[in-house]
Amino acid sequence: MLSVKIELLEALRQALEKLIPGAGAKAAFESPKVAAHGDLATTAAMQLAKPLKLNPRALAENLRADLLGAAPFQRWVDAIDIAGPGFINIKLKSEAKQQIVSEVLSQAEQFGSQAATGRRMMVEFVSANPTGPLHVGHGRQAALGDAICNLYQTQGWEVYREFYYNDAGVQIGTLASSTQLRARGVKPGDPAWPSGENAAAYNGDYIGDIAADFLAKKTVRSDDREFTASGDIEALDDIRLFAVAYLRHEQDLDLQAFGVKFDNYYLESSLYLSGKVDAVVKKLHGAGKTYEFEGALWLKSTDYGDDKDRVMRKGDGSYTYFVPDVAYHITKWERGFEKVVNIQGTDHHGTIARVRAGLQAAGVGIPEGYPDYVLHTMVRVVRGGEEVKISKRAGSYVTLRDLIEWTSKDAVRFFLLSRKPDTEYTFDVDLAVAKNNDNPVYYVQYAHARICSVLAAWREKEGGDVVTLKDADLSPLQSPQAQALMLLLAKYPEMLSAAAVDFAPHDVTFYLRELAASYHSYYDVERILVADETVKRARLALVAATAQVLHNGLAVLGVSAPQKM
Repeated sequence: MLSVKIELLEALRQALEKLIPGAGAKAAFESPKVAAHGDLATTAAMQLAKPLKLNPRALAENLRADLLGAAPFQRWVDAIDIAGPGFINIKLKSEAKQQIVSEVLSQAEQFGSQAATGRRMMVEFVSANPTGPLHVGHGRQAALGDAICNLYQTQGWEVYREFYYNDAGVQIGTLASSTQLRARGVKPGDPAWPSGENAAAYNGDYIGDIAADFLAKKTVRSDDREFTASGDIEALDDIRLFAVAYLRHEQDLDLQAFGVKFDNYYLESSLYLSGKVDAVVKKLHGAGKTYEFEGALWLKSTDYGDDKDRVMRKGDGSYTYFVPDVAYHITKWERGFEKVVNIQGTDHHGTIARVRAGLQAAGVGIPEGYPDYVLHTMVRVVRGGEEVKISKRAGSYVTLRDLIEWTSKDAVRFFLLSRKPDTEYTFDVDLAVAKNNDNPVYYVQYAHARICSVLAAWREKEGGDVVTLKDADLSPLQSPQAQALMLLLAKYPEMLSAAAVDFAPHDVTFYLRELAASYHSYYDVERILVADETVKRARLALVAATAQVLHNGLAVLGVSAPQKM
């Protein structure tokens, strides 16, 4: 059906071009709001009525007559109707819809994917400082980042995943001092332990585990570092290096359990050690984009749309955190990433304008609006009807590993992707483990497993091969349920493209739930393994194509497509 749609779209483009040169660019189809009105619709007549100074409905009638005379419409279209002020509704012939089944089966895992474009993009996500276990907010970020990468890979982009973290600074100092105290036998609640609302200490049990392994002189390895503990309680720098490596290893375990792998880990400290931060400051100063005021160095960020100028260097000589961010993003541009996406919490909203202002002021050729940002809210976790706020492992929050252990990787990924990133989300642990239709991931996976069981029964009984179904006679697929299912399959590639542009993996979850529902409705009205060989093969081809699209969509989300449940 995709090839059919391309033919019809070209015929529409040519018809519009006859009306006004350049109008062919408005050639587009959408889905009618009411399925009974047709399979495709176009509003081109209403868009062109004003420049042509014609009544939109009369223009639609003229356009209808022109389209009915076009060869692709004669071949694939059953009827064209005019509705309301000039909507053109198009009803396709059954054979036009049936084309999608063969297309899906022929393209298999590549269905919905575009050819390589040669364009490069980076998605930076998670980027948690190594001061504790990953929490559920990091989990939402990991699910979003990985799914957005997968979406863009289906659109032909070369995608690079990067994890950026601070391996120095105040928080790392607190980590080291907390570990040193635990190594000395001091624990939370003891008089010598820092206390109070703003006490510089980490209280989770994991700090005790780090201290014990440090004293045992263990070696820890992560994706980006390795360190062997000296066991010397007085060697605070050794403790710091060991604790960072230990927690990076723990984070790697969390990410492995979640099925996320990064291409690179980038250290904030490297920006200082390499002189990139100082170079950016000199560049901004040389461009006349800074000024001194009250002992601080300021960036004229209001020149680039920020609501106020921002401090770059404080009176004590230290840089504010957005300065290394500017240096970091210049390295992304210099590494050849024409598109960059940052997945961050909504608390980072204030950094967007100042980072973009710094990049423009640096004058290195970076386009406006670089980088893109996807901001997400935190996640509430509910279990047994009550909110869970504390993890023994972390001391103050629910960890990603907790959530995976309570439910599953698939459930956590699907659930965390099932809403727009900037909307509040409550993760219901009990729902995530329920084996019923109220659990969305179970509902979608069950549809896939249900189809696989039908195909397995056919193979076992008759020695059938799915590969042969792509050449099946599809003419028996005439029922309303079969037609609806085929139309939905045909929407998959366009849905993927739109979801990528909008950074909206939640659209994939909505689509998969709709596709699963459409399949279940079809399965309830038509038996698959019937006696008539032609009918059976047609129906098997349809459900096999449905299973393939379910599989492809779940893969974009990083969720498995089980064959048995």
